[in-house]
Amino acid sequence: MLKILPFAALMFSSILLSTSAWAADGPAKTVVLVHGAFADGSSWQKVIPRLEKAGLKVIAVQNPLDSLENDVSATKRAIKSAEGPVVLVGHSWAGVVITEAGTDPKVKSLVYVAAYAPDKGQSAEDVMSKYPQLESRKEYMKDDNGFLRISDQGIRKYFAADLEPEAQIVIAATQGPFHVRCISAKVTEAAWRQKPTYMVVATKDQIISPQLEKDQAKAANAKAIEIPSSHVAMISHPKDVSQLIIEAAK
Repeated sequence: MLKILPFAALMFSSILLSTSAWAADGPAKTVVLVHGAFADGSSWQKVIPRLEKAGLKVIAVQNPLDSLENDVSATKRAIKSAEGPVVLVGHSWAGVVITEAGTDPKVKSLVYVAAYAPDKGQSAEDVMSKYPQLESRKEYMKDDNGFLRISDQGIRKYFAADLEPEAQIVIAATQGPFHVRCISAKVTEAAWRQKPTYMVVATKDQIISPQLEKDQAKAANAKAIEIPSSHVAMISHPKDVSQLIIEAAK
């Protein structure tokens, strides 16, 4: 059996540690995109080509949207399979997901796109309770199993108001049912307190209060940009969103 002398073992450990530190501090190689409620991975379709053109690998997670635990598990599987370091990006509800999953050592930075960013022990419900309820909530419909969806009118008028009718039709047809229990699920960690954080504030958002988004950016000391966008900023303003993600990767 090969024996390593104590000094040699110490040197070997130092090399491993320095290599690990270099990997964490270097530019990100992969972007993991996490979609929000009432959506799927195709919501990043206009961002993905721009990121790949910039030399980044991209993984778009397909969340089950049935619990925080399962969405975090799906995201962590994607992080595990990705070449690191990783930029972890979340839209809308996925802000909660990346807040929990983003503590993974492979994650270099976080990008929130019109998203919730709860603190440790908070849920999306806790965060939104501090702000007036938006009119769009009347378009949320719940089935007998507790899954929510937004009416077609709600997609057109509130969710994706600045998109062309054809795009609105696709979003309405492909929206993923979102279980109501997700809204009250509390995160056990707040990755934005540990990692460099970037945020997109959608100033015409009618799903999440723009003031909520601004206040979160301030609380997280995030590098934030404001875009005159509906809730789906990555579809209506893909260039701006992509540029912020690319900056986070550097």
